[in-house]
Amino acid sequence: MTVTTRVLPTDAERLAALRRMQRLATSLLLLAAVVFGVAFALQEQVPGLAYVRAAAEGAMVGAIADWFAVTALFRRPLGLPIPHTAIIPTRKDEIGATLGAFVEHEFLSDEVVLGKLRSVGIARRLGGWLADPANADRLTAEASVAARGMLTLLGDADVEDVIERLARRHLFEPEWGPAIGRVGERLVAADQQRAAVDAVLEKADAWLASHPEAFGRMVSERLPRWVPGFVDRLVDDRAHREVLAFVRAVRADPRHPLRQAIDRWLVEFADSLQHDPATIAKVEAIKADLLASPRVREFAGEAWASIKDTLDRALADPDSELRVALRQAVIEVGARLVADERLAGKVDEWVTDAAAYVVRTYRHEIAGVITETVERWDPRETTEKLELQVGRDLQFIRINGTVVGALAGLAIFSVATLVHGAIG
Repeated sequence: MTVTTRVLPTDAERLAALRRMQRLATSLLLLAAVVFGVAFALQEQVPGLAYVRAAAEGAMVGAIADWFAVTALFRRPLGLPIPHTAIIPTRKDEIGATLGAFVEHEFLSDEVVLGKLRSVGIARRLGGWLADPANADRLTAEASVAARGMLTLLGDADVEDVIERLARRHLFEPEWGPAIGRVGERLVAADQQRAAVDAVLEKADAWLASHPEAFGRMVSERLPRWVPGFVDRLVDDRAHREVLAFVRAVRADPRHPLRQAIDRWLVEFADSLQHDPATIAKVEAIKADLLASPRVREFAGEAWASIKDTLDRALADPDSELRVALRQAVIEVGARLVADERLAGKVDEWVTDAAAYVVRTYRHEIAGVITETVERWDPRETTEKLELQVGRDLQFIRINGTVVGALAGLAIFSVATLVHGAIG
């Protein structure tokens, strides 16, 4: 569907057209005056000119009357303080109030607004627009620019305060012990602790295998000084091999007694965290120490700086995962609005209800913008603006008045002459 855009003339073009029509209307008045003067002077010698004189006389009367009527709308004719003239500048506020009331009751009525919205099919039109990849790109780009602007406007200190308050309220105010205990209990019941135990054993195996001398020194340093050096080395080597074999045996056996002991300890510890006052108090003491630490504020600052930097870079890059996901989401929403009649109907209903609420609630305020705007206008400026808009068309009234006046004058004189001749 091709949409034709009407190009409106500029104020300079309107003024030029108004001046041309004013000159034409005035020229017709002057022409009528000249014709009247000539016909009036020669009608005794040429009786037929009496009809011309009557037509010219009527043309002048019509032209002058319509000039007065048109001029009286915008200013006082000839500057004379004639009542009911300069209507627009003297009654500007009343005209604005009337226009505002007209818009409020005629254009912002429920029937007009809701009828138009229901007939438009907003959801399908919006869906078709969003489903176009070019439009989705444009919308995503504009939204990204707006989001980056919001990130710039947000004060870092204010956001850090919010993060700190949220952390204190939601992380530090509740008791940690019972919550940690409940989580731990569920993890052990689901055998989720096995992965953590395996990771610890794997690290221990790797460290023991790569650092036999470090482990050996920890054993031999505890032997008496009189023990010979070769015995130290034998003890160190044997202790290292035994411990390494034990760790590997635990890693290889899912039912190893050590694993079962760890599981039992975790179950008991999770229960103590939930029900033992002493354990709960210890956890609360640790929490209090952490809460008093400046690290909480540092954490808020680091978290916000990381989030802000990540978002800014993602929003600035058209090919980032965030931008691509947003663009794809926009296209999918548009496609759903076009294809899903129920969804489109719901969206149309939401938009209609929202518009109805806005119109019913703010109808008077919306129309009041017109009244207040007109009230703020300078009377002279208002007159000039309106004259530029409609003045050219009003000059046709003067031209039509000249022509109609001439015909009326000719008709009246003709009828009067015929009646006078018939009587005589």
